[in-house]
Amino acid sequence: MLSSSIALGQASHPLTYPQARKTDQVDTYHGTQVADPYRWLEDDRSAETADWVKAENKVTFDYLAQIPYRKQFQDRLEKVYNYPKYSAPNRKGDWYYFSKNDGLQNQAVLYRQKGLDGKPELVIDPNKLSTDGTTRLGAFSLSKDGKYAVVGLSKGGSDWQEYQVMDLATKTYLADKIEWVKVSGAAWQGDGFYYSRYPKPEGSALAAKNENHQVFFHKLNTPQSADRLVYEDPKNPQRFHRVATTDDEQFALLIVSDRGKGKDGNSLFFMDTKAGQKTFSPVVAEVSDFSYNVIDNDGDRLLILTNEKAPNSKVVAFDTKKKTFSPLIPEQPQPIAEGSVSAAGGKLFVEYSKDVTSKIDVFDYSGKRESEVQLPALGSAGGFGGEKDDKFVFYTFTSFTFPPTIYRYDIATRKSTVFRAPEVDFKPADYETKQVFYKSKDGTKVPMFLTYRKGLKLDGTNPTLLYGYGGFNISLPPSFSPLRIPFLEQGVFMPRPTCGVAVNTERNGMSRA
Repeated sequence: MLSSSIALGQASHPLTYPQARKTDQVDTYHGTQVADPYRWLEDDRSAETADWVKAENKVTFDYLAQIPYRKQFQDRLEKVYNYPKYSAPNRKGDWYYFSKNDGLQNQAVLYRQKGLDGKPELVIDPNKLSTDGTTRLGAFSLSKDGKYAVVGLSKGGSDWQEYQVMDLATKTYLADKIEWVKVSGAAWQGDGFYYSRYPKPEGSALAAKNENHQVFFHKLNTPQSADRLVYEDPKNPQRFHRVATTDDEQFALLIVSDRGKGKDGNSLFFMDTKAGQKTFSPVVAEVSDFSYNVIDNDGDRLLILTNEKAPNSKVVAFDTKKKTFSPLIPEQPQPIAEGSVSAAGGKLFVEYSKDVTSKIDVFDYSGKRESEVQLPALGSAGGFGGEKDDKFVFYTFTSFTFPPTIYRYDIATRKSTVFRAPEVDFKPADYETKQVFYKSKDGTKVPMFLTYRKGLKLDGTNPTLLYGYGGFNISLPPSFSPLRIPFLEQGVFMPRPTCGVAVNTERNGMSRA
């Protein structure tokens, strides 16, 4: 067991934090005065802010330097974290695209290979795009024919992205450059794509206020100044506007959300370009607390995941000709995991959350349930998306002591096989996870997972790392983190409630169980 004469959470001498200057800044909102004495710290480019951050860091690192086993623990953390991490493949034509992090790279690297047995070739290595490794690949959107891809890059942790277009035959960039992109995707249609942006900000791009989110259409091999404005709503400057397109490019879909007014849902509009429509027609005209997410289209029908009059969510069909809704997959006692309905091979893969673990059911496009995907254990599964002509799909399964493993699911035989399993420096068989239930204050039965080294005596004396989160109707499904391994190796007991709890910590920065 690692030990130290300096207890975590206690310094050998009192910590002296830098004093932050207070000002008389006061703002009035709807008749109420709100003090904001530290407004000056929002100036991320000022020398005073930089000096304050430097002083804060000195306090932190002076304290951490006093922990004698810190280097030993850091070395073990690095060793267990240092293993190749892959994403599930994504097929486009004959090519399979996937990302890989060798282990300790700042950013995952994008590769592709021709067929499942082809030799991987490099597409984009974000680690080589900046000296400090902070340039991130924020978007990679393939055109429907697979000839081009919109590449979105974010620099230095910024939410802003710059879009370029890559010719995938040569893996070189066209002259196209799109700036001031934020809260956006790239939705291809014909010879171009839709994207969302804000007007160029005034002053600091990182601190400036963003209003009037706009949707544009960019035609290949043209300057951004020639882009066509598709949609804006200046009367509601805090709203977000995004456009997606169906795989067959028949429909352009406008999604409008308004978190600024406390609305959790969205409105939804469609434009049938195959029928020659030039403007958007409403599916749901007003933003509300209900969400409407298009999964796919089946001819003129839009298949939509929604929680309207269905807290656990359901799937409905919207006929774009008749402008009518019809039920498809009714609400179940188990909720559909948020956004977790995927389409591939002419099937719908629905992820239900059963006691906060994944349960995957397969339906046809008429809403008929055909089967359940047999998962390897209690845990979390995600993926399953693909092309309409796919014969198999990929998904990733993980749990607390089950590193993310990629499976191939054959749609016809309904069988899963391991496609790629990671090699992590620990023995999962040495640990166990079990699920228990307890009652919350109002009597609700809450699932909790207990993870620990096999043979550990649960007598209330073990150091315990308890993590919980509550809010926004978010649960904590099982997941794997190699950074937990060194704690488990030292006999730390890890309970994890799957929804909000009040966590009290005791000595050594941990509670004890």
